[in-house]
Amino acid sequence: MSKHNASIAIQVLPMVGETELLQVVDKVISYIKASGFNTFVGPFETTVEGDFDQLWDLAKECQLICIREGAKNLLTYIRVAYNPTGVLTIDEKTSKHFS
Repeated sequence: MSKHNASIAIQVLPMVGETELLQVVDKVISYIKASGFNTFVGPFETTVEGDFDQLWDLAKECQLICIREGAKNLLTYIRVAYNPTGVLTIDEKTSKHFS
């Protein structure tokens, strides 16, 4: 298990036009990748691992980015794994599937 006590899977669905949707989502993904957390970008959600409190702050900022980029509202789906002593890493969960 990792030293991280949480991982989140986050999916934002900003209410913008179809042509703007990927642009806004890409800005959110860029923010997540620049955050320094270990991330895994999938076709429906992005998984991030780190400190529980910091990940909630990250999730909040992802939503605010959508609003700043023109979404009048959005839906956000977040799944959280939390264990004070550590959670399985992204690599521990997925590496066997990429061999």
